[in-house]
Amino acid sequence: MAEALKVHPESRMLIDGKLVEADSGQTFDNVNPATEEILGSVADASAGEMHRAIDAARRAFDETDWSTNHAFRKKCLEQLHEALQAEQEELREQLILEVGCPRMTTNGPQLDAPLADALSYPAKLIEEFEWVTELPDAMAMTGALNVRQIWREPVGVVGAIVPWNFPIEVTLNKLGQALATGNTVVLKPAPDTPWNATLLGRVVAERTDIPAGVLNVVTSSDHLVGEELTLSPKVDMISFTGSTSVGQRIMEKGAATMKRVFLELGGKSATIVLEDADLGLAAMMGLGVCFHAGQGCAIQTRMLLPRSRYDEGVELLKEFMGAVPYGDPQRPDVIMGPLISAKQRDRVLGYIEKGVSEGATLAMGGGRPAEYPKGFYVEPTLFTDVDNSMTIAQEEIFGPVLVAIPFEDEDDAVRIANDSKYGLSGGVFSGSLERSLAVARRIRTGGLSINGGAPYGPDLPFGGYKHSGIGRQNGTAGFDQYLELKSLAWPKD
Repeated sequence: MAEALKVHPESRMLIDGKLVEADSGQTFDNVNPATEEILGSVADASAGEMHRAIDAARRAFDETDWSTNHAFRKKCLEQLHEALQAEQEELREQLILEVGCPRMTTNGPQLDAPLADALSYPAKLIEEFEWVTELPDAMAMTGALNVRQIWREPVGVVGAIVPWNFPIEVTLNKLGQALATGNTVVLKPAPDTPWNATLLGRVVAERTDIPAGVLNVVTSSDHLVGEELTLSPKVDMISFTGSTSVGQRIMEKGAATMKRVFLELGGKSATIVLEDADLGLAAMMGLGVCFHAGQGCAIQTRMLLPRSRYDEGVELLKEFMGAVPYGDPQRPDVIMGPLISAKQRDRVLGYIEKGVSEGATLAMGGGRPAEYPKGFYVEPTLFTDVDNSMTIAQEEIFGPVLVAIPFEDEDDAVRIANDSKYGLSGGVFSGSLERSLAVARRIRTGGLSINGGAPYGPDLPFGGYKHSGIGRQNGTAGFDQYLELKSLAWPKD
């Protein structure tokens, strides 16, 4: 089947340097969300294989020089970067098939962008990072003059749990920083999108010098197998990207072992369009909910329009969203493919029904497109006359649904934007940069697009306030996420 699709998937896991099947021999199906057809299968691990992977990662951290050999780590990350670049087109085809992401999106954040620098940037940072900080000498209580230093050392074994929406982007950004800082990793991909992770495992095993156990890849259809990472006292940290509810469970279950957590969670981000803004440009940003069918945590799903220009803004949104090319993700013009699964499609449709029942106006879309009877598709959907207290304005839908909310003045817009349990991203549009930045200072969120800018890159910290997570990924802040601090002092000669 895979040969007919012109891809060469890997069905085995990577545990302790070896490519292995599940002990039971069991597999689970990988389903194409655009066609609902089975693409192939992958090893279905149990808790036993997960514990072997954890043991391998623990041993590699405790018994090798991986955690201290900066030059070797840099070499290995560069090898992995080069090897994955050689697999770029294979990864592209696999992602389109298993994620349902449009081919166009793989030219950016879905594949090409992280493949270019998610590993190369942290490899370069190994040489530039301040691993040791020299502090001024200080007098101790004994009266002696002390030399003082701060050392930065790896946390230890990291459990990396990855979602299905941008699997390569999230995986490489986690691995680049965790491995560059000297940690060992057990990677648990989402069961909906396993192939990109197993291909990564094969590349590590066959084409890099990364020692056995430093990186392990465990695939399973059972989410509780991944929870073994949270429960194990041998795992020092969980790096998780996904829903807020799962992040809360990780915090709760990890408390028993005082687990450090990095959590990049949900969002319900708002775009504030001030009355002096370029309304056409701002409305174009509303199409973000159609990008990859709205399956992105940082997508701005609330459009806040000034009451004085609300009708004009809504008409532009309807015009732009009505022209969005969606459908078969293999088409080069498509920006919006299917949702990942029938479960997710039905969840999105349920939210749409809730919006109607709570009194919002369904201005366009809202159903399954008749031209796509197969596949987990939902039409681009716009709600107007939305009050920010409505469910569709408060909860993360994770689908192609935009809500347009009117505001009275600047203070009202800021109040509405901040009236959310989330705080991941957002946007501000104004004819005045100074005014946009002044409003941005009042928004409680981890990142903001100003007049259409894109706050994203390997050197830019990414994460959120409130229920959108704990910690930051990327940049030197991402390095700090995976490091412990050790303070030292000794008498000066």
